[in-house]
Amino acid sequence: MKCPACGTPDSKVIDSRLTEGNTIRRRRECRQCQKRFTTYEIIETVQIFVIKKNGTKEIFDKNKLLSGIMKACEKRPVNSEEIVAEIENELHNALTGEITTKELGEIVMDKLKARDEVAYVRFASVYREFKDLDTFIMELSSLKRRK
Repeated sequence: MKCPACGTPDSKVIDSRLTEGNTIRRRRECRQCQKRFTTYEIIETVQIFVIKKNGTKEIFDKNKLLSGIMKACEKRPVNSEEIVAEIENELHNALTGEITTKELGEIVMDKLKARDEVAYVRFASVYREFKDLDTFIMELSSLKRRK
């Protein structure tokens, strides 16, 4: 890191701290003039794109995902924000940068099925666009058989 006082490109890190918003604060000292200065590093994450059914891409919006999950989990003992955080971490760790809405919906349904069957059925009924009662009953029957 270049010293702001003398311009020497050689400095040493004295102290590092993680601050709010995934930023790292580093206290540095110039090896030549011994002046101290502070730098901030922002952790850059891979931007994730969601490929919609019509083929268009949009930037992953965790608030949109949270909204859908919260509707399914309304009045249920499920932490929607925890599910969204898990999914977001999985997407960043995958390092692919793209996911289809179908894949994303399946991930959400797996997470909900493991936590709360009522929330799962609510989400699935909208996501899978159940057209009639028979389709809905078939989904409930498959849930019952898995138990």
